[in-house]
Amino acid sequence: MKRIAKRCLDYIVTFAKWLLVAGIVGGVGGLVGSAFHLCIEYATEFRHGNTWIYFLLPVGALLICALYKLSNHKIDTNRVIKSVRGEKDIPWIMAPLIFVSTVITHLLGGSAGREGAALQLGGSLGYNLGGVFRIKKEERNIIVMAGMSAVFAALFGTPIAAIFFALEVTSVGIIYYSALVPCIISSLSACAIAAYFNIAPVSFEIPMESVTLPLISRSGVLAIFCALVAIIFCLAIENAERGMKKLFKNDYLRAFVGGALVLIITLILGTYDYNGAGMDIISRAIGGQANSFAFLVKIILTAITIAAGFKGGEIVPSFFIGATFGCVVGQLLGLPATLGAAIGFVSVFCGVTNCPITSFLLALEVFGGKNITVFILVCGISFMFSGYTGLYDSQKIMYSKLHAKFIDRKTNT
Repeated sequence: MKRIAKRCLDYIVTFAKWLLVAGIVGGVGGLVGSAFHLCIEYATEFRHGNTWIYFLLPVGALLICALYKLSNHKIDTNRVIKSVRGEKDIPWIMAPLIFVSTVITHLLGGSAGREGAALQLGGSLGYNLGGVFRIKKEERNIIVMAGMSAVFAALFGTPIAAIFFALEVTSVGIIYYSALVPCIISSLSACAIAAYFNIAPVSFEIPMESVTLPLISRSGVLAIFCALVAIIFCLAIENAERGMKKLFKNDYLRAFVGGALVLIITLILGTYDYNGAGMDIISRAIGGQANSFAFLVKIILTAITIAAGFKGGEIVPSFFIGATFGCVVGQLLGLPATLGAAIGFVSVFCGVTNCPITSFLLALEVFGGKNITVFILVCGISFMFSGYTGLYDSQKIMYSKLHAKFIDRKTNT
């Protein structure tokens, strides 16, 4: 009886601990994420109304470079992923640095997203709040994941996908179920706070399609193409960063040249569609309208933006790339344009993150419960055909995608 009573007490105490700590992390993450979202929205609106600001892109790149130089840390999403495995700590300076630098990126028109900021903000908040609450070192990874879930949920309004993204992204093939309850608590808390500030979740309405063999076949083919696009995007990011570092050894020169390149390409294109996150273009693609080469232009501009040192992330660009590609190629395959764009949106995200469960849950939250058969199919296919590439070099693929075999290898190796 004593053993049973002790075990029951352990469950109660542990749950109470995470209810308190993860609730606070979710609350802080929700406030910070909401403030960040509002700043990004304001920066984007200001940029749209003051196009002269694009000419400051090289200056902005220099400023971000200087900020990170002053921090004297190598700080990126890979560091957060490593911290979940206990390989790295997360300095408190990560949160304000990624907040400010991402706002600068969006204000000036860098082609980047915001999820990198969400993961770094959340990871930094979680890790350092864990220190305040004296969370044991072996449990610090749990609070990091809770922080990641919180800010991701606040920014995108997809709490379930946010929960599983934090659990799934670090080590593909292993889900850290010990962090499940803390991530649920923090994600839902952050979402509630974001709703209080009237931050609308990312969602689109698409029609229900009858599940037929031609529809399933065409969707599967599109998912294979999307997996290839995901590989191209990841390789473009990796090679642009490596190439820029090889060509320009000086960090400041590299930042200036990269910012200037983004500006020059924007002027040559004669449109601002590819600057910033591009949520309006994603909406247009899911509505059935997309330019044939929009996905390719976004890949190039995002790769240069990240290589220049601008911050924000690559996941929202992956939504842009997937939605525009899926809209165009889906129609060529005989799919409805809207469904093709939705498949592209989900499939390319799955391919670049190697997170099939998160991708499926994201599809349900963003597009509703319709067409779930199609979405589960394309997530599986994209996951398999995207191979071992990924956006995050520190992400580990624990099990082979082709065989029942433990491989424990990093992406892009």
